[in-house]
Formats: sequence, structure tokens, C-alpha cells
Amino acid sequence: MDFQISNRIQTIVSMIDEFVEKELIPLEPEFLTRPFRDMLPVLREKQAMVKRMELWAPNFPKDCGGMGISLLEHGLVSEALGKSPLGHYVFWCQAPDAGNVEILHAHGTEEQKKRWLLPLVQGEIRSCFAMTEVDMPGSNPVMLETTAVKDGTDYVINGHKWYTSSADGAKFAITMAVTNPEAPKYQRASMIIVPTNTPGFNLVRNIPVMGHEGDDYFSHGEILFEGCRVPQENLLGVEGHGFVMAQERLGPGRIHHCMRWLGVCRRAFDLMCRRANTRVISPSGETLASRQIIQSWIAESAAELESARLLTLNSAWQIDNVGASAARDSISMIKFVVANTMGRIVDRALQVHGGLGMTDDTILAWFYRHERAARIYDGADEVHKTALAKRILKTYA
Repeated sequence: MDFQISNRIQTIVSMIDEFVEKELIPLEPEFLTRPFRDMLPVLREKQAMVKRMELWAPNFPKDCGGMGISLLEHGLVSEALGKSPLGHYVFWCQAPDAGNVEILHAHGTEEQKKRWLLPLVQGEIRSCFAMTEVDMPGSNPVMLETTAVKDGTDYVINGHKWYTSSADGAKFAITMAVTNPEAPKYQRASMIIVPTNTPGFNLVRNIPVMGHEGDDYFSHGEILFEGCRVPQENLLGVEGHGFVMAQERLGPGRIHHCMRWLGVCRRAFDLMCRRANTRVISPSGETLASRQIIQSWIAESAAELESARLLTLNSAWQIDNVGASAARDSISMIKFVVANTMGRIVDRALQVHGGLGMTDDTILAWFYRHERAARIYDGADEVHKTALAKRILKTYA
């Protein structure tokens, strides 16, 4: 393993850190109190600044307009961006677009790339990924009820999806649907590009999450496909290979999340330490930092954060050098380790802030609400632990 970081990436990370601190964090009070769509004009200005700095789309391939940095390098970039909820969007490396770019780049036809990939990377459009279903377990992508039946030269799609994140405002959805119901279970589903203005693609609602109904990029859509007809040329890759392609997408996607969560951890840790040093709790001027329990929380958080960070960077290095399949044990580990580390650090930071932590006067309450889902999406903790344990035990059998 070699975690040597080039001078170029060190400079890039420093530039991003400064940008997030000066340009994005000051926007958070507005972000917490207004619809996201109302903020788009000012965010477009920030995105234009990022393009002028030549830091646009850091993890996307160069041949379609990105910077083309490695996964390990993106880990450092993503950690810096994750300190603010606005970071990944402004630098244009956000989910679900990042995963959709990877799928289109690897499996799209030249026409699909021209129509969807290039404008997506340039930030001219957004996309969404419709896989999770209301009545099926989201952690098992072979269990799908949505169907895509051939009719002439078209597919006719019927089904009910939810947690189609960022569907509100997206121009197209990459949709998982059963095309080959009689095939072996891993060869039944396909991925199909569905423009969101297609008749029969119905955005039923933006699902309220922890009391917050997000809009635009920060939405989680419930989608009803009712006789939704798209040409068969919208098929991505080979028919029946949807599960395989989903695994290609979800592996790097999970590590992208972990990298962002490290930024959340770092921001919460910084806020906790600053609060501990400045919150006076006695007439003699003692602060929270003088209390042993606070010191214990800070020491535990620092150790847990560094452990999670090194584990994530090691996983990124493995994917860069030996591939996602060979790194699947590490990917499973970081998914539940980093998610739980983030939960503990955010919780401690909120506790140190007392009543202030419960308000939206800091970003902590937002992190607490929205990042709880980290232990559920892209495979619940329990699924990753079980799969990892089975693979480990098999080596001892």
C-alpha cells in the first residue's frame, strides 16, 4: 500500500478546503431555512467559480469533461467537500449522478453518451436512479416487481419505486426493471434510460424524511410507472445484466458515501472541540473542555475518525489497484464502520452543544436527521455484516 499524496492533490484539497470554508459554509443558514430550488441562482454562481478554478467534476473521466482523479485521490477531495451539504453539488460529484455517469461511461452507446452523459457531466442536466421499491427489500436488488415488457420496438414499464433520490428536477432516470422473468435470478433485470417527461413516469411526491420534505437535488421521490413507454434503444448494456451493472455501480458508490461521511465527521468533530473550548459552565470561567467526560468523547472521536479514515483510504487504494471485486470485504467493512462512526461523532457533537445542537442554528441537527439513513441505504448494516462474516467464515471452513 502506498498512500503517497502528490503535490497536485494536496494543492487541490487545500483549495477545496478554503472554498468550502469561505463560499459554502456561509450559505448554510439559508440552505437550512429555504427551499433548495430558491438557492439555485447563487449555487450556479459558485459552480461557475469552481469551473474557473478547473476543479469541476473531479471524479468523472477526462474524456467526458471531468478531472479524472483516482479513487484514492477522490477520497481526500470528497472528505473536504463533505464538510458542507452543499460541497458535492457545487463541485458536481454528487450521488446519484456520479454512479449514473459511471454506468453510462462503461455501458452506454455513443448516442446515449452524446444525449445523456456529456450534458450530465457538464452540469447542464441532473439524473436519478430508480431501483428501490415500496414493497420489496431495498437491500436485495434481485427482488423487483417493476417490469419492462417488449411491445414492438419499445419497452412498456410498470411498477412502483421510492427513494428515487433527486428525481425532482432530473431529466432522466436509470431504471431497474425485470425484462427476463424466466431467467436465473441474477439475469432477470435490466437498466433502462427513462426520460422523466415520458408519459407514464409519475413523480407522486417528494417523501418527507425525518420531518423534512426536500426538493430538487435534496429530494427523495416516489415514482409510479404506469404504461411508461420508451424505445428499446434506451436499454443500457446487455439485456438481463442489470444486477451485474448495479453491483458495479453500488461498490464505488458505497465508498463515495463513506468518503463524504468522513467530511461530516470532521465538521462535527471541529464544532464539538470549538464548543468545548468556548462554552463557559461556571462562574470561575471553566469551560466544557475541563470536564473529563467531554475529554473522553473527544479522544474517542479522534481515534474512531482516524481509524475510519485509514480504512476508507485503504479500500480506495485496493479498488484503484486490484479492482472493486477483490476489495469487496473492505467495502463491506467501511460501509458499516464509517456510518456508525459518523453517527456517534455527530451525536456527541450535538450533545456538547446542548439545546443549541437541537436547533438549525448549527448544521449538526441537519446531519443528525439526514445522515441516520447511512446505516440503511446501499445495503443495511446488518446485510453487510452478514455477507462479510459469511465470506470470512468460508475461508476457515
